[in-house]
Amino acid sequence: MAISNDLLVLSGPEVRRLLEGREREVMQAVRQAYIAHQAGQSFLPHSVFVRFPGRVKERIIALPGYLGGEAETAGIKWVSSFPGNHDLGISRASAIMVLNSLETGRPEVVLEGSLVSAARTAASAALAADALHAPGAIETLGVVGCGLINREIVRFVAALGRPIGRIVAYDLDAARARQFCAALAEVAPGVPATACATLDEVMALSPVVSFATTAVEPTVRDLSMCRRGTTILHISLRDLVADVVLGTDNLVDDIDHALRAQTSLHLAEQKVGHRDFVRGTLAEVLTGDKPPRRAAEDIVVFSPFGLGVLDLAVARMLLQRAAGGSGTRVRGFFDGV
Repeated sequence: MAISNDLLVLSGPEVRRLLEGREREVMQAVRQAYIAHQAGQSFLPHSVFVRFPGRVKERIIALPGYLGGEAETAGIKWVSSFPGNHDLGISRASAIMVLNSLETGRPEVVLEGSLVSAARTAASAALAADALHAPGAIETLGVVGCGLINREIVRFVAALGRPIGRIVAYDLDAARARQFCAALAEVAPGVPATACATLDEVMALSPVVSFATTAVEPTVRDLSMCRRGTTILHISLRDLVADVVLGTDNLVDDIDHALRAQTSLHLAEQKVGHRDFVRGTLAEVLTGDKPPRRAAEDIVVFSPFGLGVLDLAVARMLLQRAAGGSGTRVRGFFDGV
């Protein structure tokens, strides 16, 4: 076996180029990863949260994992969330990924991870919207939290091929919501987008709603304004109070992962002392083992913790597309054989 001392580096612009126009490929990679994980073809320790004294919103998370299949992949994502970065003119999240050889254990590839993270998160949300919501057009897509993640969720939902009638958005920063709506012309061409003055307005108008906020404590206490059969993509995990969670049809990506770290579902578990309010996983719906909804009129909530195996699946896809010249090879990165 030839052993290399080199390290491949894929920068942000290179990752963006490799992702461009490949929303359906990313969704397929994420779908396969969900099913492989459900079947036990993965190893996924709990994510590790690094927090800082006196700072409740900032954190850095390590997501290690292994994903089996035709191209086994192991590695880690090291991702930070610093919401104050918006005031500095830079993105809230930044990340790096490292992929290791399964023959030597050596790191082989380093790549910019925030774009991978955004793509896998958006793909997960779009898969859930497609699998859980009633077939046909999405009359109104609601967006709560007007940042990168929800922009990518709109992009991936649009790539499903299901017509979207309109988009309505809400953010605590009204100016940001207006800017977000204006920028959606590039993401979802031809779909009108409007900023709403209140969260309740978005909830009342939208049969599909995506929450992607920086909330650290739940604030949404009432879903009575929602239509019957609404699908809520609870991407940020900490928007709905425990009683709201307990009154809905709940699906997750992984029960053990989603019910920890003071997520809304974790708070609901602490309140009632059990996990029976979680009906199952998205993978079980994708494989046909569970129905999309408990009942047609129920509000279904998908709360994905964000599994590291999804990042590995998307990174693996990118490496297959990068073969033949993409990236920068750092020669002799390792000291000797």
